[in-house]
Amino acid sequence: MAYTTLISAQELKALRASGAPVMVFDCTFDLSQPSRGAQQYLESHIPGAVYAHLDEALSAKHGAPGAGGVLVATEGDGPASGGRHPLPNRERFATWLSSVGFSNGMQAVVYDRNGANYCGRLWWMLQWAGHEAVAVLDGGLQAWVEAGGEVATGEEPAHFQANFAVGEPLQRLASAADVQAALGQPGQTVVDARAPARYRGEVEPLDPVAGHIPGALNRPFTENIGPDGRFKPAAQLRAEFDALLAGRDPATVVHQCGSGVSAVPNLLAMQLAGLGKSTLFAGSWSEWCSDASRPVERG
Repeated sequence: MAYTTLISAQELKALRASGAPVMVFDCTFDLSQPSRGAQQYLESHIPGAVYAHLDEALSAKHGAPGAGGVLVATEGDGPASGGRHPLPNRERFATWLSSVGFSNGMQAVVYDRNGANYCGRLWWMLQWAGHEAVAVLDGGLQAWVEAGGEVATGEEPAHFQANFAVGEPLQRLASAADVQAALGQPGQTVVDARAPARYRGEVEPLDPVAGHIPGALNRPFTENIGPDGRFKPAAQLRAEFDALLAGRDPATVVHQCGSGVSAVPNLLAMQLAGLGKSTLFAGSWSEWCSDASRPVERG
């Protein structure tokens, strides 16, 4: 049985004990200290876990910013989105997966120490690459430790090269042009995962312009996590999203945040709630506000 949304610590322990082909990824990160996540990994991680660095493995790093914040790169290295954390194209992502020994027949399990803020990125990217068998460890490393799971320190032995092949995307990606073209139309509902003060434009610590995409609804990604550090029950998530959408079709939802990372917990939560798959605008606010011609709303 493939795990495709969440996996509990106990389920992961049983899966590893069964001898099934599984690879665990530690996606811990700190935006204010980009090297801190890797250091935390070295201090403590699930044995055998591969570290997936947000900037180095899960974002495009080819080329240099050009006019209007657009990443300039050769055709083969071109990113799949704009923004502060542009998606690498699927072929480049597959090259990284192959380099760490991940293949199509494996179950992937992703975790972090950050309330699923960063590991959701890898969960979404794997499904976008056509790999369905990927799950978020519910509760992260903290839940693993609470369940009596062992931890390791230091570097892990390198894996043999694999050959991961991309398949048909299992998640939907929207560009800034897509979002702008559908602005104000009933076929699109933008959900902004940033904190309320950033959404309202009262503060903007990271991007050059404050505010939000006109008409966007606000649901901070932290609202998906309960006091125990795990995702809220499906029925509770369903009730909260039903209240937020207020009759809007869940299939029209396009998720965004600052740079496309913390929007994913909302997307995953909607799936857990039984609302189906929605769309990610990976460039998010950082790409949207890089073009002065795009409208901005505050308040």
